[in-house]
Amino acid sequence: MRQAGLDDAVNVVGPRSGYSLYDTDVALQEAVAREGAAHAQEALREHGAWLGRPEVMEAGRDANAHPPQFIPVDPVGRRVDALRFHPAWHFLMSGIFQRGLHCAPWSSPAPGAMAARAAGYLMQGQVEAGTLCPTTMTFGAIPVLAKEPAGEVDFARDWLALLYSRCYDPADAPVASKRGVLVGMGMTEKQGGSDVRANTTHAEPCAAPGRGRSYLLTGHKWFYSVPQSDAHLVLAQAGEGLSCFFVPRYRPDGRRNAVRIVRLKDKLGNRSNASAEVEFCGAWGVMVGDPGRGVPTILEMASHTRLDCVLGSAALLRQATVQALHFCSRRQAFGKLLIRQSLMRHLLADLALESEAATALAMRLARAFESDAPLERALRRIVTPAAKYWVCKRAEAAIGECMEACGGNGYVEDGPMPRLYREAPVNAIWEGAGNIMCLDVLRAMLRDPEALEALEEHLRDRGRGSDEFRAAWQAWVDLIAARDEAEFKARRIAGLTAALVQAAVLMDIPGGMAADTFIAARLAQPSWLYGDSDTGHGEAACAFLLARAWPESG
Repeated sequence: MRQAGLDDAVNVVGPRSGYSLYDTDVALQEAVAREGAAHAQEALREHGAWLGRPEVMEAGRDANAHPPQFIPVDPVGRRVDALRFHPAWHFLMSGIFQRGLHCAPWSSPAPGAMAARAAGYLMQGQVEAGTLCPTTMTFGAIPVLAKEPAGEVDFARDWLALLYSRCYDPADAPVASKRGVLVGMGMTEKQGGSDVRANTTHAEPCAAPGRGRSYLLTGHKWFYSVPQSDAHLVLAQAGEGLSCFFVPRYRPDGRRNAVRIVRLKDKLGNRSNASAEVEFCGAWGVMVGDPGRGVPTILEMASHTRLDCVLGSAALLRQATVQALHFCSRRQAFGKLLIRQSLMRHLLADLALESEAATALAMRLARAFESDAPLERALRRIVTPAAKYWVCKRAEAAIGECMEACGGNGYVEDGPMPRLYREAPVNAIWEGAGNIMCLDVLRAMLRDPEALEALEEHLRDRGRGSDEFRAAWQAWVDLIAARDEAEFKARRIAGLTAALVQAAVLMDIPGGMAADTFIAARLAQPSWLYGDSDTGHGEAACAFLLARAWPESG
């Protein structure tokens, strides 16, 4: 008998590509309609089909296999501080710009625009996460810059049209010759980390006090996001205290600004995207926002970037879940498909539940950015940092389970799981690590009692039909009321905040199965390890969740 060779492999499953990321995601489709973005269905369907093409997914792999290169000087020795990217990076960035993920709600404001953009962003993040960083930074910078009056820089005249442009322009050139621009952020210094008030970079005014807002910056940044950007928002100490500055790559006279790249960071994941250490050697910048109010100014940008961290983690979790479901729907072990085996089926359903809840919460938060009503303000200001803590933390463990569901095949670089797994921690770290987010939740609750009251009332009303939800809600209220212990228990408060809102949003799914299962699995049990939760509905819940998560799972 002839021995089986390499060409005779059976019962093997390759990564899933060549499918619509939108049409196969029931939870996302429903969230788009629920959050007021039904008008964008066709554009999202086209976007999802494009992203699912094998060549687009392959571009995501290539952009990470060939990370950016730092070019300190040109061939004749002139300092250029340039970066060189693989063509796959530019291909993906062009697709992002064409669909306006960096600007659409600002350039074309309309009801549901935030949710429509969030849905596109969530799908984009399933293909390649590094390109989301420049997208997010630019998106968050626009509302900050749009408020600035004309001065040494006329943002309305010289920058906003380029920020709204759907043309991706990677040229390293003065803004006057660009067709589209990117904006990055520089907050963190080596001695301070999250404690930005410990920053030592200082800014000296170019003119007498009160005569202008241009400064020269001297110092450093330990993390300088998207160093190839056309400008950055930077924190530095000025006479009035820590302030925010707009530092362009080129000065208004066309000279390259004195921002020197020291090196690119060698990161665990997010390898397609450049992050740098830089030094300011008298770099020219313009103050934005009020003097001494740098943190509140840049936090306006951060409120949007934190939402994108939630969306980014929901995207990674969705793609990992899809790949695990695809593998288990086609792989046999012990004479039966993995997805037909009870214990694996329970695990996969629990992962599908986690993914759907993350998507539902992220999309609900996106809608909250369109209103200043007390409840929407609570969702935006209190629940967004809670969700960034909760969803980003949960995604790390869930993606690890998805990898494990694929066995040894999930652990090798030939497939998508290692890249998804390496990407997962970054959203929990950037824009404020877990403890910072939890403390920010407490701070927001204290500073806006009207918003907190609206959130408490909303959750109390949503939980009237569930004793388990009501018990979790009461525990949450009691934790908040215990002011002396609130900081010590801040992680528990933030996690419960996010989980209660997830349950409340899932209540809008017809039939009640999704909400009931989530409440039983996440709010009523002390153990939150995947696959050991009590769904409350057994196999019926598994069948319901798996069918919604992936069409091949029925």
